[in-house]
Amino acid sequence: MTSPAFRVLSLIPPMTQLNTPYPSTAYLTGFLRSRGIDAVQEDLALALVLRLFTPAGLEALRGCALAQPEARRTGSVHNFLDQFESYRATIGPAIAYLQGRDSTLAYRIAARGLLPEGPRFMALDNYQSLDESDGSGDPLGWAFGALGVQDKARHLCTLYLNDLSDVIRDAADERFEFVRYAESLASSQPSFDPLAHALAAPPTLVDELLHDLALAAIHRHQPTLVLLSVPFPGAMYAALRIAQTIKQHNPHIRIGLGGGFVNTELRELKDPRVFDFVDFVTLDAGERPVLSLIEHLRGERGRQRLQRTFVLDNGTVKYINLAEPDIPFEDVGTPTWDGLPIERYLSLLDMLNPMHRLWSDGRWNKLTVAHGCYWKKCSFCDVSLDYIGRYETATAEKLADRIQQIVEETGQTGFHFVDEAAPPKALKALAEELIRRDLQISWWGNIRFEKTFTPELAELLAQSGCIAMSGGLEVASDRLLNLMKKGVSVEQVARVTKGFTDAGILVHAYLMYGFPTQTLQDTVDALEYVRQLFEAGCIQSGFFHRFSCTVHSPVGLDPAAYGIELIPLPEVTFAKNDIGFTDPTPMPPGVDHNVLGEGLRKAIYNYMHGLCVEDDVRRWFEHLPCQVPKPTVKRGKIAKALAAHH
Repeated sequence: MTSPAFRVLSLIPPMTQLNTPYPSTAYLTGFLRSRGIDAVQEDLALALVLRLFTPAGLEALRGCALAQPEARRTGSVHNFLDQFESYRATIGPAIAYLQGRDSTLAYRIAARGLLPEGPRFMALDNYQSLDESDGSGDPLGWAFGALGVQDKARHLCTLYLNDLSDVIRDAADERFEFVRYAESLASSQPSFDPLAHALAAPPTLVDELLHDLALAAIHRHQPTLVLLSVPFPGAMYAALRIAQTIKQHNPHIRIGLGGGFVNTELRELKDPRVFDFVDFVTLDAGERPVLSLIEHLRGERGRQRLQRTFVLDNGTVKYINLAEPDIPFEDVGTPTWDGLPIERYLSLLDMLNPMHRLWSDGRWNKLTVAHGCYWKKCSFCDVSLDYIGRYETATAEKLADRIQQIVEETGQTGFHFVDEAAPPKALKALAEELIRRDLQISWWGNIRFEKTFTPELAELLAQSGCIAMSGGLEVASDRLLNLMKKGVSVEQVARVTKGFTDAGILVHAYLMYGFPTQTLQDTVDALEYVRQLFEAGCIQSGFFHRFSCTVHSPVGLDPAAYGIELIPLPEVTFAKNDIGFTDPTPMPPGVDHNVLGEGLRKAIYNYMHGLCVEDDVRRWFEHLPCQVPKPTVKRGKIAKALAAHH
């Protein structure tokens, strides 16, 4: 096999999404090819899952389970061993069904007679109270009715895979999870020690499979440079395992590390041990640093002329950044999915909520409308970093060209615009261009619920193919929204979201709790607002995140302005992002944000399934050891605000 002059292989390490490729390698590969560079890509996260979930993979997993002392086996492991023959016989058909290759299997799966059922199926009992309405005694009847066979089957298959994922974690690799794989080893870890110990430990079954997959990819592509894209802390451990394998077998191959996790958390990297695995660590948008790196490795540029890159210099970590302008967003090229097996991704159905499912169900082409955020004022956000702070747009014509090219390449017309907050002006221009070209696509994205999104604009976006929008409502309290510099009010959010819903667009709200100075009363009031938004049909879905203070956000940079004190960090030589703080705001004894979070999550789960929306919000806080105050928000407040606007 002749080795090409210079080839770049970009890899997606486990774990990322299973329903669609994480877009970073598609962006980089498309960009490098636009510059005439031989660039290829592979998704080892998907490859690993498809290797585990085969009869042979389950045989190996059974070996791990049987090697465990019986006393240590969990309920999941016992169930797996008891029903092993059934798991081995159904794993191939279940995966084929989730890949959309065998849709008629839905009838057998939905009848609950085909797949073995483990502890995860207990979740179905949560729906048991809902089944009186259709009288069939089928707990999923309310959600899927008589015709939703495909979706019901997909939900059952997802529970089946989650059962197997639990077995992998309990019997083969205690760190395994579909999304947050070994996350705690990397996330905000001041020291490299936990990762170093894990990487020096004997390989688990998962490590061995990843080792084989990495070597096969290297053999197939014979790269000069491998780029490992680490978007989340849950992909860092596997990225370094891949790097370790490459270094053992092909020490001449150079390895670069970058991606979202690196950009936010490794900005103060000092530990030389990272460079036992990789040669270069780059920060922020990858196009410019990678181009310089390639020129350097080809002998066209000295090492001192690299951009935003950490290297090891005589045993010391050194940061090199020759000032050169970034590649303009207009010129980054069109992402390409060439090399990624788009027909083999798995459409999962975790949540029965129509908006929530978009994240795990269906294959979406991911595209960015604008680089960075046009608002960049929110106090909880990393506004000081490049991925937020450098705002650049492309013309509607250029974006529509990219969309057209991607549809031609993938044959798929679904798009997820992955902006931090897509600008209304750019979306309007893009919608008009899509309509003008008669380009039939479906798309969804993330926005700020600002007043520019009028009902008329919502209608236009729907006409151009918009099916859903997500946006940050954060803490639904005008006082806290002001403190956050969100630039919106709760009533304004209600009007904007109602405009989307009326246009037939689903709406998801990102919600937050535990923001500095947030009181118990604030939390009760915020939930009452959220309840009213569901009741008025403004939003269909939501998710409560616990506020975390990051070192790059306005709160982290000026804590006194938000009434908190930061807890000093230990010496950081590796990852730095989340930072602990003390908030002197009084709370009743025995009440803290963690306890409140349980109630908030239960409430939103029920609201998303259309349950308990009329109930007093205090019911979700009955577990508190104190009297829960009444909401100060009047019950019809959102409905009134909407009526006044009409």
